[in-house]
Amino acid sequence: MVHFVGAGSGAADLITVRGAKLLGEADMVIYAGSLVNPALLDYTREGCEIHDSAKLTLEEVIALIEKAEAAGKTTVRLHTGDSSIYGAVREQFDELEKRGIAYDVCPGVSAFCGAAAALRAEYTLPDVSQTVIITRAPGRTPVPERESIRSLAAHQATMVLFLSTSLTELLQVELLAGGYAAETPVAVVYKATWPEQKTVRCTVGSLAQSVHDAGITKTALIVAGDFLGTRYERSKLYDPAFATEYRPATEPKQ
Repeated sequence: MVHFVGAGSGAADLITVRGAKLLGEADMVIYAGSLVNPALLDYTREGCEIHDSAKLTLEEVIALIEKAEAAGKTTVRLHTGDSSIYGAVREQFDELEKRGIAYDVCPGVSAFCGAAAALRAEYTLPDVSQTVIITRAPGRTPVPERESIRSLAAHQATMVLFLSTSLTELLQVELLAGGYAAETPVAVVYKATWPEQKTVRCTVGSLAQSVHDAGITKTALIVAGDFLGTRYERSKLYDPAFATEYRPATEPKQ
C-alpha cells in the first residue's frame, strides 16, 4: 500500500494527525527533500527506509515502491504542502494503477494557506474578491498560453503565485499589463510557517525591486490583490440583519 501524504506548509507540527500516523507506521518513506521539512522524518519509526526524491526520477521512485510492495511493505510518499498543487502526483498514480498497486491520498496544508496565516489575511473578502487564482509564471517549464499571468490578471481577483520568485521582473510587467494598478498591494512570504519565515510587503509596481532588496530567490509564495488592503464590506454571515438557516435576523435591513 502506498500513502501519498501532504507534508503541510513547512512547520513539522502542521502535518495532519492522519499524516503523522501514516508516517509513524511506514516501512519506507520517499520524501521531496528539496521542499519538505526534514524534521517530519522524526515521526518515522526506527528502521524505516528513507529516500529523497529530489535526487530521483519518476522511474526510480516507482522502482522503489515496486520493491517495497514485493516485500509486503507500506510506503509513504511525502509531498510538500498538499500534493494536489504542483505535486506531480498524477503521473505517479497512473504508474501505480498500471501495476495494480493500491494507493490513497492524505491531504495537507498548502503553502498558500500557510502564507495567509503568516499574513493574517483573508483571500476572499466581501466586495473585494471572491475568487482565488492559483498559478505560476512560465520558467523552464511552460504554462498554457491561455493561462498567462496577463490574462489572469484581468480578473482583478486574489492571485497566488507559486514557483515564481526568480521571475519577479516578468511578473511585475505582466501583472501591470493585465490590469492591476501599480499601487495594488503584494506580499511575498518566504518559507511560510517555517522557523525562518520572512514576509515582504510591497506593491505590484515595486515587486521586483522589493524581492531583490530582500534577497529572496526561491521557496517563496507571492500573493497579490486588494484583499491585502484595508477596504472591504462586512460579511453577511454574522450580520444581525441577515437571516440564515441557523438564526433569524434580529435587526432590520439597512
